[in-house]
Amino acid sequence: MRTYIIRRLLYTIPIVFGVLLLSFVLFSVVGGDVSIEMAGEGAGAETIEEIRQEYGLNKPLLLAWDSQFVNHFKNALTFNFGKARDREPVIDKIKRGVGPSLALTVPMFFGVVIISVSLSLVLAFVHGSAWDTIGVVICVAGMSIPFLSFIFFGQYFLAYKWGLFPVFFSPDYSLAQNLGLPVLIGIAAGLGGNVRFYRTVMLDEMRSDYVRTAFAKGLSARRVLFKHVLKNAMVPVITRVVLAIPFLFLGSVLLERFFGIPGLGYLMVEAIGSRDYRIISAMTYISAILFVVFNLITDICYSLVDPRIALE
Repeated sequence: MRTYIIRRLLYTIPIVFGVLLLSFVLFSVVGGDVSIEMAGEGAGAETIEEIRQEYGLNKPLLLAWDSQFVNHFKNALTFNFGKARDREPVIDKIKRGVGPSLALTVPMFFGVVIISVSLSLVLAFVHGSAWDTIGVVICVAGMSIPFLSFIFFGQYFLAYKWGLFPVFFSPDYSLAQNLGLPVLIGIAAGLGGNVRFYRTVMLDEMRSDYVRTAFAKGLSARRVLFKHVLKNAMVPVITRVVLAIPFLFLGSVLLERFFGIPGLGYLMVEAIGSRDYRIISAMTYISAILFVVFNLITDICYSLVDPRIALE
């Protein structure tokens, strides 16, 4: 396994290099010099030149050791992403946004996984019954409803009409009060697709011979479902669960935007709107690293839950 992990880590080098190269081409070459836009309309040549010097836009683009291309890579490797358009260090903005984003996405993640896996086991057990049909219909309906509809419904009825939650993020409320409604909306919106997926996985296992043998031996339904069926269905479950973890750090763009939560999703939307390429490039780079690392963790988890899978 050690050899496999080292080899996979070496594979990440060209992947991350490609992401950095692509982000540089898009934001520095294609995007061009944004110093005039940052200086504002009617700014003099001296002001524009000061901005270009402050952000390193006066340096050669490619062919120099101190070029923008080389500095782009050096800054990324040291996580020194420079300053945003408001002159605050990008890394400080990211650090400040990680907490609210994780406080929103982590409860959503665990809520969706625990509820959807449990419901899928129950629906697979009662397959073909009226309860199974009702569950599938509700899941399909949940998958068909746009995510924005969940947000509008929650904000209007649960927050505005009934006053159960704050409509918008406010420092006057605790973090739990501010994030309670977004978390509930995220869980409700995510259950449909996840329950359908996990139900299909569990049904494949329920048709196996070992399940019939376990019931024939007199084992309880709870023991068969949660100890045997769930254990043998862990490979597809791990694939879906572990690969979703990197996106927890990026927050939920729609929820953060509509509820005013100062997380990374909100930061990303603001950066796109203001053409703050340094924030966008930094977020893209961090996302690529997280995705590659958790891809490796997924493969390692495969070998841990299924002894038939060998990484060597």
